[in-house]
Amino acid sequence: MTDETPAPARPTQPRNPLHGLTLEAIVTALADYYGWEHLGELVPIRCFMIDPSVGSSLKFLRKTPWAREKVESLYLFMLREQRREQQQQNPTSP
Repeated sequence: MTDETPAPARPTQPRNPLHGLTLEAIVTALADYYGWEHLGELVPIRCFMIDPSVGSSLKFLRKTPWAREKVESLYLFMLREQRREQQQQNPTSP
């Protein structure tokens, strides 16, 4: 007789903007928005400054929690910046 207990359901995170995003998607979005040169100024790590690529960045960020936190924080900042830009372009009248 096997006792199969269901796996615990993953909690949904409706208010977490990083939920469901891959690190690759985050790095790609940052590189597209800021460009590698400016990204290297904002987060001064070698993989952004010397011969940058998504692959080398992913390798480094997966092994380096403090750098990944900085990148994720910058991504959240970028989202806020994009929202502000959209609101300025399309102001809603009261």
